Amino acid sequence: MESTATRPIVNRAHAAAFPAATPALKGRARQDRSRTNTAASPAAIPSEPSWQPVLDELHRRSLNSEPIALTTRALEIVVAGSLLVLTLPLMLIVALIVRLDSPGPVVFRQVRIGRDGRLFLFWKFRTLYADARERWPHLYAYRYTADEVAALHFKLKNDPRVTRVGRWLRKSTLDELPNLWNVLVGDVALVGPRPEIPEMLPYYDSRTLAKFSVRPGVTGLAQVRGRGDLSFKDTVELDVEYVRTRSWRLDIEVLARTFICTVLRKGAY
Repeated sequence: MESTATRPIVNRAHAAAFPAATPALKGRARQDRSRTNTAASPAAIPSEPSWQPVLDELHRRSLNSEPIALTTRALEIVVAGSLLVLTLPLMLIVALIVRLDSPGPVVFRQVRIGRDGRLFLFWKFRTLYADARERWPHLYAYRYTADEVAALHFKLKNDPRVTRVGRWLRKSTLDELPNLWNVLVGDVALVGPRPEIPEMLPYYDSRTLAKFSVRPGVTGLAQVRGRGDLSFKDTVELDVEYVRTRSWRLDIEVLARTFICTVLRKGAY
């Protein structure tokens, strides 16, 4: 079993990247805070975002969490550490190609949600233009109606934000090699639900929040059953299914199928 007794972490670097709460959800945030003990709340940040009450709820659910098995962490450290060493020459080549292709940092770091609402920085090679948020702000609004959420696909086959090299990296899945660092430090597991961005938390309900009762993974059921072809709702349902049925046998099966899907490039774009 897994655990993190830490409360959701919000530092200044993270806070700068978070959008302010929408008016429709500020009332909900105020109501939630009035029912929550102040001492148990995460560190306050300016303009509390609309997803902060959901993080508070995840923290309340985490009070009975059990610790991560030492054998699990030892295996993750050995596997991730070995793969980081073995793929280091390849990652240096990829880093150089990304640097030469377009202006901006080589590595893209994004705030994601870990187990029990713990925030962490997820590492990938940059595949988008560095100024994508300024050029296509409508793709970063994260405000949807119920019908829009039901049909939502995050992966766009012709995403204008993706660089030329970024398309190749996504097709080959090489952009995710830095994820191994997150495994090494314990932010994510080898197999688990896909790490979610905080902005999407308002679109989870009490049942689907079960996804955050385990650590996210580098790969998972959603990655081997459709990946980018899946809708947001389908991905979440597969994540919840993994939480409900997870086992060592399932993890091994997912890892094997991940290798096949990567070679065949299924749902990767």
